[in-house]
Amino acid sequence: MPPRDRSGDRSGDRPGQEAGNGAGDGDAPDDWQHDLTEQRLSELRKIRRLMLCSFLLAAFTATYFARDVLLPIVLAVLLTLTLRPVVRGLQRIGIPPGVSAVLLMLAIGLGFAVAGYFLSGPIGEMAARAPQIGTEVQRKLAGLMDRLASIREVGEQVTEMADAAGATGEKMEVVVDQSGPIPSAVGSAASIGSTLVAAMILTLFLLASGDFYHRRIVEASPKLHDKKRALTIVRDVERQISRYLGAITVINAGLGVAIGIALWIIGLPMPHVWGTLAFLLNFMPFIGAIIGTVAAGAFALVSFDSVPYALLVPLSYFTLTTIEGNFVTPMLVGRRLELNIVSVFVTVAFWIWLWGVPGAVLAVPFLVVVKAVCDHVPSLKAFGGFLSGDPAVKAEDREGDPKDRTGKPAARHA
Repeated sequence: MPPRDRSGDRSGDRPGQEAGNGAGDGDAPDDWQHDLTEQRLSELRKIRRLMLCSFLLAAFTATYFARDVLLPIVLAVLLTLTLRPVVRGLQRIGIPPGVSAVLLMLAIGLGFAVAGYFLSGPIGEMAARAPQIGTEVQRKLAGLMDRLASIREVGEQVTEMADAAGATGEKMEVVVDQSGPIPSAVGSAASIGSTLVAAMILTLFLLASGDFYHRRIVEASPKLHDKKRALTIVRDVERQISRYLGAITVINAGLGVAIGIALWIIGLPMPHVWGTLAFLLNFMPFIGAIIGTVAAGAFALVSFDSVPYALLVPLSYFTLTTIEGNFVTPMLVGRRLELNIVSVFVTVAFWIWLWGVPGAVLAVPFLVVVKAVCDHVPSLKAFGGFLSGDPAVKAEDREGDPKDRTGKPAARHA
C-alpha cells in the first residue's frame, strides 16, 4: 500500500485552524467597537441630562423674571382652553367664532365690573379699618393669651433706645408711616386690572381665530399618527381644563353662597362680601381657606363683644371649606380629573414661590394640562399616573396588556 501523503492532511487542517483563529481574532475588534459605542452612548446621555437640567433652570429663571409678561399670556391661554368648547358649540348653531368671542368677553367683563362696583365700597372700608381691626383683635385676645413675643421685644428695644437717648440728651426722632393700606391696595388693584384686561384682549383674539392654531399644530407634525395624536391631545386638554374650571367655578359659587348664608345667620356684618371673598379665595387651594378663615375670624372679633360667639364665624367658615374640599369637589369633579393631593400641594407651593398669589390660582389648571398631555404620551404615562388621585386609573395606565377586560384586543389610538 503506498504511503499516504500527509501534506494534504496538514494543508487541509491548516485552513480550518487559520479560519478558526481568524474568527477568534475577528471578535476582538467587534467587542472593542461595541464597548466604544456604549461609551459614546453613555456620554451622550450624560450630555442630554445636563442640557435638560440647564434648560429647565433657564426656563424657571426666565419665568420668574418675566412674570409681568407671561402672566396675562398664561391666563389668556387657560381662558381660551376653557371657552373653546363653548365657542365651538355656538359655531354649530351658526354663530361665527368672532361674534362668540366678543359676546363671551363682554359677559365676563360685565361680570367683573358689576362685582367690582358692589364690592369696592365694603372692601375699601375694611381695608381702611385694618389697623383698627388689628388693634381690636389684640385687645380681645389679650385675656386669652399672653402678648406676642415679638411685640414685647419691640417694646423693650424702643425702651432701650429711649433710655439711651435720654442719657445722652439727644432728641429721638419718630417717623410715622402714613402710607397705610389704601395706596397699597389701590396699586395692587390697578396691577390686577391691567393683567385681566390684557388677558381678556388676548383671549378675544385667540377665540376669534377659531381652529387656526389647531391646524398649525397638526401641520407641524411630520407623520400622520403624530398629527392624530397632536389633535387628540389638544382636544382632550381643552375638554379636561374646561370641565375642571367649570366644575370648580360652580363649586366655589355654591361655597360662597353657603358661607354667606351661614355668616348672615350668625349675624356678621356684610355677609355677601364674605361670601364673594370665599368664592374668589377658594380658587387658591389650601391657602385660600386659611386666609378666609383668619380674615373672617379677625373681623368677627371686632364685630362681636363675646369672644366665644365670635369664634363661631371662623369655625363655620373652616367647616364648610373642609366639607367642600373633602366631599363635594371629589364627587363633582370626577375620577378622571381627580389629582394626587401630594402633587397638588407641591405644585401650589412651587407656583406660589414663583409667581405669588397668581401662581396659586394657576397652579392646579396647569397641573390638569400637564396630566392631560401625559395621558396621551406613552413615555409620560407613568408620570401621569402618579399625578392621578385614583389608584385604579394609575393601575390601568401602567398595565401594558393590550387586551381589555373582555379579553379582546384593545383598540390602539394613534
